[in-house]
Amino acid sequence: MTSIRTILAFTAFALSITGFAHAQQSVHTVSTPAAPPAWAVMERALLDANEKACKDFFEKYFDQNGFLLCVERWGGDDGPDDAIENCNDWPILHALGADASILEMYKHAWEGHLRQYTLAKTTHVPFARDGMYYKEFPVTFDWLHNGEGLTVFNLQGLSDPYNSNFHKRTRRFAGFYMNEDPGAPNYDAEHKIIRSMFNGSRGPLMRKATAVDWAGDPIEVKNRFKLGHGEESYEQMLFHFKDYNDIIGDLPQNLLATSLGLNAYMMSGEGKYRDWVLEYIDAWRERCIENDYIIPSNIGLDGKIGSATDGKWYGGVYGWAFTVEVPQDGSFAHRNTTWLGFTGFMNAYLLTGDDKYLDPWRQQIQKINAQGKLVDGVMQYPTMFGDDGWYNFQPARYNQNALELYYLSQNPEDRDAVGPNAWLDYLDGNNDGYPLQALSADFANIQLRAKRLRDDETTPDTRLADDPMAINPASVRSLISLMLGGIHPGHRGSPLYAAVRYFDRDAQRAGIPDDVAALVTGLTAESISLQLVNTSQTQSREVTIQAGSYGQHEFGHVTIGTEEIECNSRYLTVILEPGCATNITATLDQYVNQPTMQFPWK
Repeated sequence: MTSIRTILAFTAFALSITGFAHAQQSVHTVSTPAAPPAWAVMERALLDANEKACKDFFEKYFDQNGFLLCVERWGGDDGPDDAIENCNDWPILHALGADASILEMYKHAWEGHLRQYTLAKTTHVPFARDGMYYKEFPVTFDWLHNGEGLTVFNLQGLSDPYNSNFHKRTRRFAGFYMNEDPGAPNYDAEHKIIRSMFNGSRGPLMRKATAVDWAGDPIEVKNRFKLGHGEESYEQMLFHFKDYNDIIGDLPQNLLATSLGLNAYMMSGEGKYRDWVLEYIDAWRERCIENDYIIPSNIGLDGKIGSATDGKWYGGVYGWAFTVEVPQDGSFAHRNTTWLGFTGFMNAYLLTGDDKYLDPWRQQIQKINAQGKLVDGVMQYPTMFGDDGWYNFQPARYNQNALELYYLSQNPEDRDAVGPNAWLDYLDGNNDGYPLQALSADFANIQLRAKRLRDDETTPDTRLADDPMAINPASVRSLISLMLGGIHPGHRGSPLYAAVRYFDRDAQRAGIPDDVAALVTGLTAESISLQLVNTSQTQSREVTIQAGSYGQHEFGHVTIGTEEIECNSRYLTVILEPGCATNITATLDQYVNQPTMQFPWK
């Protein structure tokens, strides 16, 4: 590669709230400049395209108060969570290096939707009659939807960890699940359960749920709205949710609540949050083992598997046996979302690096695929379990969360369960065309959504909160994999899992500096390789690289160009002269540091 003047800043993390102690710096100079490669130019252009498209989107769909221009509703078809989901991936976009306006817009939308849905009230749903939000949090709802609605907030700490409102809310939200708020007794510390599928700032709903609880107030549908599930009347909406009753007790989806405790710990460093996350996950891990390594979909109020659903470990809403009738045509839909629980095990792994939190899911994948059978001469594998055993066999092997499992473990034995994956092939050195292909796909997605925006003829009174989601242009999947060596966290309130992140010390912000592009070219359990390019031909740029999305890793022996040094730090700072680039390889000790939201210079 080419010329670079490199400063390596070694920083040791002090395990206290006070922050970081700085060590001696070392300076290195390497080679001469060259033209930036195509991937670097495309990467910078994709960041710019995202910024412009998001500004157009925000201008069309949000008002000056940050309110979404739509009809406010409560429910699983459309509700408060959908409003802020329209800014999904914007926190990651800014943390990658996009313009500060992205941060300001999504924060404005977050604040606006809190006020909008605190003011919005139901007439028929009893627990939301005084506001759909209380104490800036959903009053009581399931974590499939709570997690979606917290996706933006839970990633704000990537770029804005010192915001005072963020601090207060992070503690308050986690406190709802640690019995710190007497009005929200969601957690049973004796049995280590969250007491209901419906939980939130007003506590758990301790009765069977009704279709109205899920569907919300009566609403005109036909010729006005297009519902996401295709219902054409309020009666069909009620029919959609008629079997969504068994919510008492704990369910795997509640494990998403651990992201609140994890966030509070990474923001504050206070051990009580870490302790609660591990206590709750440890209890679920034991239940998985007790249930022959299949995560049960109901835990009763007595802490016993299946005791709230007639002893059936597979019972409950969104459980292993949750097959419901579709109102429009009488067909059946299989709505097993127990896989959401793996986010909790990932959070525990981020805190500990202990494979015991991954092994239950590894075992579950293997046990489900062991149930495969020949159907009309084709091997098929189940996804559901009911009174008559395994059912809903599909040609593809069961691999729910297999990519996340392999990404965390970096265990070659877990790779087979993932199946074909172009990014992993690239990291293995077998798909050189992947970077340009992935970047091109995100450009195409922005183009598609920009066209949808231009073609959208809805008005605020014919628009539901989730309608603009298909138009939200933020396209970051390629940038997460290429720049960060990371995986997309999904839209369920999960933290970001990445091998590296970048910071701009000069601008005092998260994200790669202007003009700089980065490409992770290799990643194993012990090492990482990447390229840095300064596309500016006139300005030097300083980049601080962090080992892990939250500093959970540590760089060891580092080679920059032809220079070799011992880093032994979670930070590495490189100054790129105009038009310069370099290859960096480093040994990587994974999950050896406690994760933190602190910036490198704090």
